[in-house]
Amino acid sequence: MYADTSLLRNVAIIAHVDHGKTSLVDKLMYQSGLYRSEELDRRAGGQHGLVLDTGDLERERGITILSKNCAVTYEAADGDTYRINLIDTPGHADFGGEVERVLTMADGALLVVDAFEGPMPQTRFVLQKALACGLRPLVVINKVDRPDSRPDEVVTEVFDLLSDLGADDEALDFQTVYASAKEGWAANSLDDERVDMRPLFEAMVEWVPPPRFADPTANTQLLVTSIDYSDYVGRIAIGRIFGGKLEARQRVAVIDRQGNVSNQQILQLLAFEGLERKEVKKVEAGDLCAVVGLDPINIGDTIADAGKPEALPTVTVDEPTLHMTFRVNDGPLSGRDGKYLTSRQIGDRLERELRSNVALRVEPGETMEQYRVSGRGLMHLGILIENMRREGFELCVGKPHVVVREIDGQKQEPIELLVVDVPDEHQSSVMSLLGDRRAELLKMGYKTGNSGFVHMEFSIPARAMIGLRSRLLTATQGNAVIHHTLHGYETLRGAVPHRTAGVLIANEPGPVTAYSLDALYDRGSFFVKPGDEVYEGQVVGENCKSGDLVVNVVRGKKLTNVRAAGKDDNSQVRPVREMSLEACLEYIDDDELVEVTPKTIRLRKIMLKESDRRRASRQAGS
Repeated sequence: MYADTSLLRNVAIIAHVDHGKTSLVDKLMYQSGLYRSEELDRRAGGQHGLVLDTGDLERERGITILSKNCAVTYEAADGDTYRINLIDTPGHADFGGEVERVLTMADGALLVVDAFEGPMPQTRFVLQKALACGLRPLVVINKVDRPDSRPDEVVTEVFDLLSDLGADDEALDFQTVYASAKEGWAANSLDDERVDMRPLFEAMVEWVPPPRFADPTANTQLLVTSIDYSDYVGRIAIGRIFGGKLEARQRVAVIDRQGNVSNQQILQLLAFEGLERKEVKKVEAGDLCAVVGLDPINIGDTIADAGKPEALPTVTVDEPTLHMTFRVNDGPLSGRDGKYLTSRQIGDRLERELRSNVALRVEPGETMEQYRVSGRGLMHLGILIENMRREGFELCVGKPHVVVREIDGQKQEPIELLVVDVPDEHQSSVMSLLGDRRAELLKMGYKTGNSGFVHMEFSIPARAMIGLRSRLLTATQGNAVIHHTLHGYETLRGAVPHRTAGVLIANEPGPVTAYSLDALYDRGSFFVKPGDEVYEGQVVGENCKSGDLVVNVVRGKKLTNVRAAGKDDNSQVRPVREMSLEACLEYIDDDELVEVTPKTIRLRKIMLKESDRRRASRQAGS
């Protein structure tokens, strides 16, 4: 495949969440002639512009969680046909492990930036990683057809960001392409004719260099950056060939992270063509491919020449910033919904996740039924829990805590860069809320075209971010636009406020009744509705005051032969407070758990019986 590396381009597409990166790739594939629009829609499950978002969670949330590879061809004006390998990377910092490892396959970066929002926190994150890999950015100002777009100012902001990140002169002299992925056109300037994506294809061919470190005469070296799995052929290693070539049925040496060497044989060699993988006989240096038949094989391993094995530098990934406890679901309703309930099954699932999720860490917990799972953020761990739930697992997870490092004898905590855009009238509320949480204001101002909204940037401890989003949205009546990413590590800033309101705890098992909720109407808001099954120790609502309150939500009306003046239909029941998985993880306290099953998400106390909680409280007080 493509022995002439001068006609090969490996391009990573990086962007902040929802800046149009995946939609842009869809248009490039369509206009390359590989697929018709109807075929792309079919592959996207009827959701136009989401063909690369293959998972259910990716389509539901509109974000990229796992990196994807595809390849398109482009015939230039001089008649040469170029093969362009496109690598779609996640835009959220919580999935930074995906970004860090797949950038090693690229020789250039397509930086997609919203024409109104400009560079955002995660733009800084992914761009910093690209520059660290020596990739020169090609800037695409997307969504210039928005009525509030400000492309010229955004180009200046991108330059300032590159300067802040210490980019060299070559990177600062970036090329800019203006585009609308939704409309399917790109242009070299705002005054050019807007027809198709050809200007972007031309820019990639001219601006992105041919594969670096691609010596076809050297010994074979391929760095495994992704692992796929097939029920038919087992593990599939995906990566880039840095030296030599690979052939089907070739004997190779697999070198793992510890330097151990095992001799194996390739069964199949697959090259990327559009969204498909096509079986080929040979792949040359500089190209990307998938290798079938090697086991054991893991991310970071090197596939090398069997006669002279030499390892490539392994993939380095930033350490986790958040950890929580995964444990067996020991609640009274366990086993009703799920298929996988035991600690062994949970441990095996986490072990499988470690093979492909390089940013995850799993350690034994305090007991045999617990695991300490560490990740890059609440969304990173939340996606793992949601996937396990959909696969049929039942488990309980504890309150998330930040990972505190000891650096030069000092305890240091992760600090987030928080960006908030709010209407003028809510500015003081946001400042007050963040001031209580040890946040420091870095920048404040207005963006042109967004009159009435103030733009603020803060540095804030990562532990203060837990539960902050819901409070910010409440304080701003849902008008706040919030983004954050890891900024660095600093000395501990001191205590931050915890949840002030107590919770309502069920004292009896059974179905919830409207009669009981009516009697508790003024006690607070509820997480359950009439007919829901509850058990003793389950958190059924939030108390309107501080301190926990044990309540009876299953009490029924006494049946007598005396006609009542009113009817049960007049019972007042507050609308149920819907809580997503991430909202539950942010909400719980140290003595609470989130119970996750395929059909239900519940909140509960670790100690279900009130007598046990009181005894533990007395012992803690003494």
